[in-house]
Amino acid sequence: MAKEAMKLVANNKKAYHDYFIEEKYEAGIVLHGTEVKSMRMGKCSIKEAFIRIDNGEMFAYGMHVSPYEKGNIFNKDPLRVKKLLLHKQEINKLTGQIAEKGYTLVPLQVYFKDGMAKVEIGLAKGKKLYDKRQDIAKKDQKREVEKEMKMKLRG
Repeated sequence: MAKEAMKLVANNKKAYHDYFIEEKYEAGIVLHGTEVKSMRMGKCSIKEAFIRIDNGEMFAYGMHVSPYEKGNIFNKDPLRVKKLLLHKQEINKLTGQIAEKGYTLVPLQVYFKDGMAKVEIGLAKGKKLYDKRQDIAKKDQKREVEKEMKMKLRG
């Protein structure tokens, strides 16, 4: 079997800072020709993007795909709402969880897998300010420990 080729296009590090990610899903993205070319060049941003479910279909809002330079009249609006492709039972499951427990859907990363554009969706719960402070304190503590280990190895 051939190894799956995965090319990362965009990553949303801010999502991990602002939310607790409970589950992850992989969804396809409906794109037009020039958008695919632009994405292959890495011209995509999901920092301000969010996901909504309308009438049993999933859509990504605020996902910015820069216009393709050589696309002229074929270029679409960079902030066009993009339809996401997921199985109906997965969408129904997510709809129930969002309505019931106060979860939200955030795009975590956009990538190409076997030539197809995919987006990784996180079922997320918002962090409070004290949660964020706690995470920052943990990172600082870890950094200090690594620094001390380095000093011991040198000295």
